[in-house]
Amino acid sequence: MPLTISDLMSKMPAAFVPEKAQGLDVVLQFKFTGAEPGDWYAVIKDGKVEVQQGAHPNPKMTLAADSEDYIKLFTGQLDPMQAFMGGKIKLQGDLNMAMKMTQFFKMR
Repeated sequence: MPLTISDLMSKMPAAFVPEKAQGLDVVLQFKFTGAEPGDWYAVIKDGKVEVQQGAHPNPKMTLAADSEDYIKLFTGQLDPMQAFMGGKIKLQGDLNMAMKMTQFFKMR
């Protein structure tokens, strides 16, 4: 059974590496298009991450991507930098947070 955005977002807390996000209090917004359109956000605070479906009013960073591309990115089939440079991922807000985000979660 193929991985879905809902599966992936529900697995984010288990993939979270709290020691890499010490002292952070941020909201990361995800906007998906394509086969599984929708909005999700992750609140990173007090060494924990909580993921919710929907749009947050004040995210620190917003990542927009086709749902299939994001699944490939999270499972290691798509390089984050190549995806960004190729326009498959669009970022708004704190771009440094996008670079750090790959450290906050165990990919694959």
